[in-house]
Amino acid sequence: MEPFFRLPEAVPRDPAVEAWLAASDPLRLLVAPWFERLRALGPDLRECLHDHQPTACIGDVALAYVDAFTHHASIGFFFGSSLPDPAGLLQGTGKRMRHVKLRFGQEIDADALTALIHAADRDLRQRLEAAGPRD
Repeated sequence: MEPFFRLPEAVPRDPAVEAWLAASDPLRLLVAPWFERLRALGPDLRECLHDHQPTACIGDVALAYVDAFTHHASIGFFFGSSLPDPAGLLQGTGKRMRHVKLRFGQEIDADALTALIHAADRDLRQRLEAAGPRD
């Protein structure tokens, strides 16, 4: 079983995440609705600002993050390399993580990105169930 990335500081609503999302940076505004979709995945969703990135967790296990850079924003998935991606949105070559870049002026395949969010949620919940209760 692959190890989980745990963030025990995750809480139901983190004021630091709220402040990050509320900033007037246009690229943060671009990813804010996607973080809201992560928040809507269930009552056990928690969040924290990890490495200056709003990070969504199932309980204390990292699921996905959003970030804004100079020329693009991204939504990343901690087990993204395992996700089905028929639209080819995921980028990266890491062992586990993958991300989707969002840029102004480029159309976002909202259906495909929403499907990735739901696939990541299902995938992590299955991994957690397979791992059994935490001691």
